[in-house]
Amino acid sequence: MITIIDYDAGNLRSVEKALISLGEEVTISRDKEEILRADKVILPGVGAFGDAMDKLLHYHLIDTIYQVIEQKTPFLGICLGQQLLFERSEECEDRKGLGILKGEILRIPDRGLKVPHMGWNSLQIRKGAVLFQGLEDFPYVYFVHSYYLKAAEEEIVAAVTEYGVSIHASVEKDNIFACQFHPEKSGRVGLQILKNFAAIK
Repeated sequence: MITIIDYDAGNLRSVEKALISLGEEVTISRDKEEILRADKVILPGVGAFGDAMDKLLHYHLIDTIYQVIEQKTPFLGICLGQQLLFERSEECEDRKGLGILKGEILRIPDRGLKVPHMGWNSLQIRKGAVLFQGLEDFPYVYFVHSYYLKAAEEEIVAAVTEYGVSIHASVEKDNIFACQFHPEKSGRVGLQILKNFAAIK
């Protein structure tokens, strides 16, 4: 069972639909016990960093997420769900992130490119990255974001893309996986990424 954490994030249903198309059993929940019983957990997200942290606090989900990580359940953060795993974001200086991973979220610099970054970009993948097994070199995935991750630990970066700056587009550490792009909107490549996550033991 894969449980998608419900904190009013906008891309819940599209993530659910993609997983169901792969034959996975999926629930959407904000119930602590149901989340902790799941075989795998996904934290989706679109919108603003501060608002999302407020919602996680409002629904008493922050400690639940920490417990999921501590019990070594495979965990996937998507888009804003990746950003929330880190310590801070320039989008909302007065809100701390979950701080599960070290690094910060920075605004994409204005270097003649349109911000927000919306569209398809190729990924440079680290050899052996779990989420990207079975994919060709430099696969294209779909992004929608104005802020990007700069991880403090280079060794956890699983994929990088370029958009005026080098963006840490995906990370993997122990049972934690995350991506800035939207696998549920990335066609065949995105479905393979979700399939790889679903197959983690």
